[in-house]
Amino acid sequence: MRQQYDFIIVGGGSAGCAVAARLSADPAHRVLVLEAGRPDYPWDVLIQMPAALTFPVGNRFYDWKYESEPEPFMHGRRIQHARGRVLGGSSSINGMIFQRGNPLDYERWSADPGMKAWDHAHCLPYFKRMENCLSEPEEVFRGHHGPLVLERGPATNPLFSAFFEAVQQAGYPLTDDLNGYRQEGFAPFDRNVHRGRRLSAARAYLHPAMSRPNLEVRTRTLVTRIMFEGHRAVGVEYTRGHGVRRVRGGEVILCGGVINTPQLLQLSGVGNADELRSLGIDPVHDLPGVGENLQDHLEVYVQHGSRQPVSLQPALRLWRRPLIWAEWLFLRKGPGATNHFEAGGFVRSNEDVAWPNVMLHFLPAAIRYDGSCRTGGHGYQVHVGPMYSDARGSVKIRTRDPRAHPALRFNYLSTAQDRREWVEAIHIARGILGRPAFEEFSSGELSPGPSVETDEQILDWVARDGETALHPACTCKMGTDESSVVDPDTMQVHGLAGIHVVDASAMPYVTNGNIYAPVMMLAEKSADIILGNTPLAPDPADFYHHCRTG
Repeated sequence: MRQQYDFIIVGGGSAGCAVAARLSADPAHRVLVLEAGRPDYPWDVLIQMPAALTFPVGNRFYDWKYESEPEPFMHGRRIQHARGRVLGGSSSINGMIFQRGNPLDYERWSADPGMKAWDHAHCLPYFKRMENCLSEPEEVFRGHHGPLVLERGPATNPLFSAFFEAVQQAGYPLTDDLNGYRQEGFAPFDRNVHRGRRLSAARAYLHPAMSRPNLEVRTRTLVTRIMFEGHRAVGVEYTRGHGVRRVRGGEVILCGGVINTPQLLQLSGVGNADELRSLGIDPVHDLPGVGENLQDHLEVYVQHGSRQPVSLQPALRLWRRPLIWAEWLFLRKGPGATNHFEAGGFVRSNEDVAWPNVMLHFLPAAIRYDGSCRTGGHGYQVHVGPMYSDARGSVKIRTRDPRAHPALRFNYLSTAQDRREWVEAIHIARGILGRPAFEEFSSGELSPGPSVETDEQILDWVARDGETALHPACTCKMGTDESSVVDPDTMQVHGLAGIHVVDASAMPYVTNGNIYAPVMMLAEKSADIILGNTPLAPDPADFYHHCRTG
């Protein structure tokens, strides 16, 4: 307890890296980052080579290896959930796809009377501040001077050309920039890859700041409890090596993510008081919203075989790996230098929705996210799933042991809306892959296969085959209603002082697409809030609105 810091950041993941860099920019602030995982070593091919993204998943050296409780609407399956346990967090093991979400997502956030400063006009300046978009000229939607360098997927494989032609044959438009004026449509993806190497939050934000004498980063450090004096956080308790240690700080900032943050709050006595008492934890503050409102994106792969040898299948052979790794290591080129998720898009599955509710990623290979392959031949696939399921789940501790994983309940497919949009999403994916543009390539649908036809069969297949898209969010949501946890004006936990939440758990609703970009925007904006800086002026740039018919 002798050490004193101005800010203690719990979690050196995506948000934690950005917050640490911004807070430590003032040499008067002494900043400590505590990360449970290992360092992101520059020589570690598994997290530095973009195409190696499947290898850290399920590996205890990089991944928390969470799994859900048996999902009642998915035949009792436990769904595996990878979360980064390494400096950089999930930005060090994710698919590197950069999607801001739809501008109307932030209009939805701001519908809460206390969230007016989180509409698109107020968020856009922070998106622009954090990015260096290499693929667009100077214009109103994109930034060009931030730490996050964004490359555009080249999408040069002939299967991508067929995909773009097929979506137009299916009646969907192409768009210039999925992070620009119009998200609805199809285009190459922005990605966090620069010069053939993954650009994680740690590489973009934290490493350039680590030479500062006022910034200290400790890895392999598990925070086990927040210390309170009354209703004010005054420090944290942690384990590193043997024994329990404590450190004091003026402000504690939780950046552990959608699972670790509510878990730590509950372990520290902040949450549903009755549930905490049942585990032998003395409540510090009764806040029932902690761990509730869990949201996520589920996805499946609609796969086709390819008659022509144009897919990535040859690069998947074991004997080719040393050649691919050597080409990447010495030249930063070849199949290892890309994440291969180079294009996709967003569509509306029905006329009841005001903005796109289904996302599709195209991949010129038939392979699962964990690297497994059901066929040894050439193929391609669309990853597809609804973006706005109204299913809600929870994150709840089972014990006072901080090393025990909490219970995760997602309740996938539990609502009529979710099931309806899943059927629509599969019809959309099949409708695209069945267009004439693919006739010269397709040897038939591999998954789900021709035996899956009716709505009931589709839903049964999704329940048996669906995987998380790894976009969990919203378990400590910002807002002003009784279920909210975080004050949107201060990022402090309601009813407490000296403790802030800055990560995906603070999002009130999950956004449309991959959530890394929104999390980084939230971190940038929250850093200004915590520092008391004058916020960036809102930018009321016009964006695309769908005109409903009828």
